[in-house]
Amino acid sequence: MTATPGEDATDSLGPAGAAVPDNVAPAAKPIVAVVLLAFAAAGLWASSRMTWVTVYSADGLTEPRTDDLNGGVWFGALTPLALVLVAAIAAVFAVKGVLRQLLGVVISVVAAAAAVPGFALAVGAGKTADRAGTLAELPVRAVVSSADTHLAPAVLSIFAASLALAAGILLTRRSGDPAEVSDKYDNPVFRRADASAAVSKQNAETGTAAPLSDRVLWDALDAGTDPTDTDETPGAGHHPAQESK
Repeated sequence: MTATPGEDATDSLGPAGAAVPDNVAPAAKPIVAVVLLAFAAAGLWASSRMTWVTVYSADGLTEPRTDDLNGGVWFGALTPLALVLVAAIAAVFAVKGVLRQLLGVVISVVAAAAAVPGFALAVGAGKTADRAGTLAELPVRAVVSSADTHLAPAVLSIFAASLALAAGILLTRRSGDPAEVSDKYDNPVFRRADASAAVSKQNAETGTAAPLSDRVLWDALDAGTDPTDTDETPGAGHHPAQESK
């Protein structure tokens, strides 16, 4: 015998043989992590389009020169890292369990890398003027007179990286969500085996399978276990039809 369509649509077998409502599954999706990743990717992309450093130079022959260096020039990996976070959003829904935790570790590493240039610029680490002159591709005779840093885009990149880090930490945490725990029971083979074990245990303890759900009873029948075949049932375990052969 097989379960009726109506019963399949109402519940599924959980780890302990109990019914797990289908409406639990949507809540299991890591919506918070996905939202954080979306904002983080948008923040990094916006920061890469903003001016991080303005460099002033002169070569003594022409008019003084001013160059604005945006985040994509100052830190070339900023835009690619934003795209990595966008790809990570799709990956979150494509993997589960340990793979999702590993994805969280990767996202955390990306977040740390994205925060480094903004933090360095904000605290004034490194030779900003020399680096700006190199990135601006100034003529050989040109001399950098000054370089102005813009903290807003640097702080934005740090904030976006923090959001990505938070998302990565959320994904690395093992979830006790019933929907994830019962994933393997979506497989009919596992579900029927578990139902058979649940019926046998219930019969052994109480002599009846009555408390179990209809879905469990149907799956037990599919597995070849008769829920009515208990130790108290006359002829339990005795099959006259087989002896007559």
